[in-house]
Amino acid sequence: MAGAPAAARPIAIRGLNHAYGSGELRKQILFDVTTEIASGEIVIVTGPSGGGKTTLLTLVGALRAPQDGSLQVLGQELRGARRRALEIVRKQIGFIFQSHNLIEPLSALQNVEMALLMDGKLGRRDVRTRAEGMLESVGLAHRMHEHPSRLSGGQRQRVAIARALVTAPRIVLADEPTASLDKQSGREVIEIMQHLARARGATILLVTHDSRILDVADRIVHLEDGRLSTFTDAVIANNQHMMHLLAADRQKSVVTFVEEMSPAEFAATLEQVTSESRRFLDSTALATDEAFRSMLDRALRAFTRKLGGLLDAERASLFLVDPDRNELWLTIAQEADQGLTELRIASDRGVAGYAARTGETVRVLDAYQDPRFDPTMPGATLPTKSAS
Repeated sequence: MAGAPAAARPIAIRGLNHAYGSGELRKQILFDVTTEIASGEIVIVTGPSGGGKTTLLTLVGALRAPQDGSLQVLGQELRGARRRALEIVRKQIGFIFQSHNLIEPLSALQNVEMALLMDGKLGRRDVRTRAEGMLESVGLAHRMHEHPSRLSGGQRQRVAIARALVTAPRIVLADEPTASLDKQSGREVIEIMQHLARARGATILLVTHDSRILDVADRIVHLEDGRLSTFTDAVIANNQHMMHLLAADRQKSVVTFVEEMSPAEFAATLEQVTSESRRFLDSTALATDEAFRSMLDRALRAFTRKLGGLLDAERASLFLVDPDRNELWLTIAQEADQGLTELRIASDRGVAGYAARTGETVRVLDAYQDPRFDPTMPGATLPTKSAS
């Protein structure tokens, strides 16, 4: 891919910057974004909300004008391009965004047909045949004559996906296309998109938080705070940032002993650690390579030990919620010479289960006296000073 000219690639981005507002209200969203995507390639963009992912999609889709840098789509430079040139580019792109944008007075079938009628390349009979086939492909053959208000959120999303794919676009831009779908339906939709890319040489740029579909990607990139990086670099950076946070808090002596902390101090400390941990665990969920997962597992164990040190606890427990199994995955960091033990417990048991169900910050100085304590839970024998 490196040897081909930029114009030969469906998407070629160089030094792209973008901001909203002006003067004191100006806020930059994208910073020096540079990447290229080849024909038939599926690229997934991950990253936290507000990081610039949707802005990047709308720029690539010629829905807003680039301000700085170069953005070439299907051989057309979009920065400074005339309206007619932008329209030509947009007609070759299929858009799938979080909002369905379906037309309520039209049936599901008519919504999909509309995309083909606007394209103007097929006769009425061929339009109907192709639209029916696409709706059947996304599992809506039995609901194609229903109006959007009579469809579930997942069904409306599948209509939107059928509408985007029915014209066989050269590029598909998708923003959380499986967000409203169950596991099976989401998988079916992604496989349709994957088939389109493979069979017709279409390029797919897809934003998602759904770790169940990452295996379809040829490449995963990470966009956070407006800066694009490789997936591996993003995980390493999040890991380092989390560890530095714990080290800095320890050096500043923010916490000395749990029993000396006020409830507000305890809650604030855990909220800060939880915020950083979520970013790291999001990256953990996206990892698929076995060696990479092993590195992440070691980092989680080190984090658990550091958390125990931060709260001056004789034993610290890191609970990860597994919603699919309705379980808590418990990594227990005891004293260094005792090593670590891994357990899985039902998420409705004990103090940890209560915290997981309610999302509340729970401060327990004597677990034995807490009414939520479950003495039958594996590993329930706790020292006097503990932090969960």
